[in-house]
Amino acid sequence: MTKSSLDGIKVVDLSRVLGGPLSTQILGDHGAQIIKVEPPAGDETRGWGPPYHERGSAYYDGVNRNKKCIALDMRQTEAHEILFRLLEQADVLVENFKVGTLEKWGIGFEDVLQEKFPKLIHCRVTGFGSTGPYAGFPGYDAVAQATSGLMSINGDPDRPPIRIGVPIVDLTTGMNAVIAILLALNERNSSGLGQSMEVSLYDTAVSLIHPHAANWFLDGKPQVRTGSAHPNITPYDLFPTANGHLFLGIGNDRQFAGLCGYLEHEEVAKDARFTTNANRAKNRAALRKILEKILADLDGKALTEILLKKGIPAGAVQTVEDSMQHPQTIAREMVLEDGEYRGTGIPIKLSRTPGKMQFKPPQYGENNTEILLDAGYSDKEIQRFKEMQVTLDKPKK
Repeated sequence: MTKSSLDGIKVVDLSRVLGGPLSTQILGDHGAQIIKVEPPAGDETRGWGPPYHERGSAYYDGVNRNKKCIALDMRQTEAHEILFRLLEQADVLVENFKVGTLEKWGIGFEDVLQEKFPKLIHCRVTGFGSTGPYAGFPGYDAVAQATSGLMSINGDPDRPPIRIGVPIVDLTTGMNAVIAILLALNERNSSGLGQSMEVSLYDTAVSLIHPHAANWFLDGKPQVRTGSAHPNITPYDLFPTANGHLFLGIGNDRQFAGLCGYLEHEEVAKDARFTTNANRAKNRAALRKILEKILADLDGKALTEILLKKGIPAGAVQTVEDSMQHPQTIAREMVLEDGEYRGTGIPIKLSRTPGKMQFKPPQYGENNTEILLDAGYSDKEIQRFKEMQVTLDKPKK
């Protein structure tokens, strides 16, 4: 078996929904041992459907592979003792409870966990962080998009702001959590100590406002919605063709000249209004009308491959179904399959220690006994936990 880059790293994952679970799935994809601890009601996303299957929902599946699952009622002291037993061998604890929850249970990081487990790395994923006027408020992706200003720049200029179509803040927060954990693991190599870090949806959302924030810092002008167009680069926009929409991502003057040359309209590239990006930006409305007329009757899908081969960034808009079956997606192993399970692949390609799929997303409480046995509990103790409903086999509704 090929060695994975995080072999030997053990993670206890108390998080639910998206940001936290995505971070631990990424760690699991690269070899970390992940123990997912679910509450009595289960991870909320098991019910986020349709579509559903025996493990829950497709939504749940998308961020919970490569984990083993134990269901614990963390409101009970016995569950805290089980958690401590798991943390004895763990490197990382990930949680996204409301700020103060662990402290309310008497198992806060600074008061308890840091002293008991000095090498433990604690990653807390929050909505708005633990400081400031919004500290401790519940956070959801779209709420963070709205309050951070991210939503205000998304959509067409003559229509209201619109949520970005994927939970971009949750997803990026999960990635930031992975970065934070890896940074802390690296630092621990020299200090021998763990630490606590906080990754919030709000902070992540603010960090994503590029280049709009950078533009505002420099000139102080209000940032407006531009639809699919770029605020700094032209033409960088969506155009209708004979068989769907085509995105042109022209990043420099050479690419623009190449585009006009292929379209047999060299005169457009030589027009003084369009010779440089600065000029094109000043005259973007006029340029758009010209390009719309040129592209309207062309085959956008065929044009995509032609332009890409010429080094000109372009892409026909595909559906999700098209994308998941596209030869490039398949060639890049960006669809993983295991029996009835299918999921998006592992985007980080390491040459010596590649990521891989080991386990399908677990059913609720699927690994209760296995995890407790590995932690050193006896069959009698495991049965007692079950009878006390410290551990659960089915979610409590």
